[in-house]
Amino acid sequence: MLLHIIARGKIGRSPEADLVDRYVKRLTMPHKITEMPDRGGKLPPQAPGTVTVMLDEKGKQLSSMDFARRIEGWRDAGTRECRFLIGAADGFDDADRANADLLIAFGAMTWPHMMARAMLAEQLWRACSILANHPYHREG
Repeated sequence: MLLHIIARGKIGRSPEADLVDRYVKRLTMPHKITEMPDRGGKLPPQAPGTVTVMLDEKGKQLSSMDFARRIEGWRDAGTRECRFLIGAADGFDDADRANADLLIAFGAMTWPHMMARAMLAEQLWRACSILANHPYHREG
């Protein structure tokens, strides 16, 4: 299953970009990052069998284990692509949210979208490590 991060904004050369690179290099699942302008532009075409996860302040707060189990379930069900959408500063509107299969949040606080990208990359690596029984994740 392809893990596809689709993010608004250009991360450029920055400490956040270094963090994203650090974690995506460790991913054991196929992955891709698509950057989009802050406004406008069309999402890449979506193939059948794609799951869309939106990072949104109104989303569920999942534990790392729960997040890993969701990814495992989609993978094992034959999902071809799992898209993770990160919005620009204004986030998503209700119509966008309605089209997502899952809304997740990294806590109740608002995070800059560049930080959210780095946090998502780390959580994807953590999920892969959990699914591979790697000792990186320590529960409890």
